Amino acid sequence: MDFDFVAVLRQWPLLASGLAWTVALTMLSTLLGMLLGILLGWARAGRSAALRTITGLYVEGIRNTPFIVQLYFVFFGLPALGLRLSPALASVLAMTANLAGYAAEIVRAGIQSIPRGQLEAAASLALSTRQAFVHVVLPPALRRVWPALTGQVIIVMLGSAVCSQISTPELSYATYLIASRSFRSFESYTIAAIAYLLLAMAMRQVLSRLGHYLAFRR
Repeated sequence: MDFDFVAVLRQWPLLASGLAWTVALTMLSTLLGMLLGILLGWARAGRSAALRTITGLYVEGIRNTPFIVQLYFVFFGLPALGLRLSPALASVLAMTANLAGYAAEIVRAGIQSIPRGQLEAAASLALSTRQAFVHVVLPPALRRVWPALTGQVIIVMLGSAVCSQISTPELSYATYLIASRSFRSFESYTIAAIAYLLLAMAMRQVLSRLGHYLAFRR
């Protein structure tokens, strides 16, 4: 066969735009998803049975349904309730909800691994529940589960390719457009696969350094 990768690379502005969209979607959903996941993990490990039940239902619902179903629910289902979202906003919302569901269980495991003695020490210093969680529980908990959180963020980034199904102009959508215009599907998707691989490796390095700064710094 006659392969022509140059014909695909000539459309690098479209590839670059798609890659930028993928990075932007991932960064925003990671920030929101991590924050929500920490709150849900705290509730999951807390003493309130009602909160544990509510958050447990959410976590199980997210972890046991496909991401594409969650995305379709946000983009096609919510309009039935009068809430219409753009493809980009629907993608961010779905990716955030998905990451939060998985991050909640990871954070819960980290919180429950903290020795009770540390909590008793925080109580002896007259720290409030919020202060004890932020300053005593959360840093070592994140330190223990950061690699798992990093892996989950990478999975969410790779899952963003599904967002092309609702016309979000991220990398896989751009790749589809290039393949349909150039009739070079093999070359187009080979380049896209390499781009996703390099992006995942770069994100892992960035998150590793970020984790060292946030969770490992004493």
